[in-house]
Amino acid sequence: MSAYVLVLYYSRNGSTLEMAKHIARGVEQAGIEARLRTVPAVSATTEATEPGIPDSGAIYCSAEDLKHCAGLILGSPTRFGNMAAPMKYFLDGTSGHWLNGDLINKPAAVFTSTSTLHGGQESTLLSMMLPLLHQGMVIAGIPYSEPGLNTTLTGGSPYGASHFAHGDKPTRLSDVEMDLCQALGKRVATLALKLHS
Repeated sequence: MSAYVLVLYYSRNGSTLEMAKHIARGVEQAGIEARLRTVPAVSATTEATEPGIPDSGAIYCSAEDLKHCAGLILGSPTRFGNMAAPMKYFLDGTSGHWLNGDLINKPAAVFTSTSTLHGGQESTLLSMMLPLLHQGMVIAGIPYSEPGLNTTLTGGSPYGASHFAHGDKPTRLSDVEMDLCQALGKRVATLALKLHS
């Protein structure tokens, strides 16, 4: 099986998906496969279930996708300064990986999109790091050697890539946001190749 970086995201309005695509480009620029996967929505109706395969869009992440990745980049829109419930629900179900040590010493990073500029980008990124630390992963951020961190007027953080979405409709990522997404993908992929070998 060839090495790949799992770009795992949840997107409600499309902005987080767009970030995931740019991150995947950065991963592939480093010479490793980017595997885009998503998680199902969570229903307030306890009897509701999602099909095993979505009708359209990205494939749902499987336990095998997560177990065999060489690196993980996790993305979610911000919900009250935290990750969205579907991503949290998915991560809550990964205790088997924790028990087996499947993700120990693999590089990981995080990304988010918010509808307001000060709507919790950094707290969301930090909250997504916590389960990855429990899994024994090596967290990678974006270093200040990336010029966009010093010039951004929208998203971008040393904690991970972010996007200011200007409300609940998807907006185009700024050039700096796209650059930082690609830089994050490339960094994790580079680390994955070094650690995987």
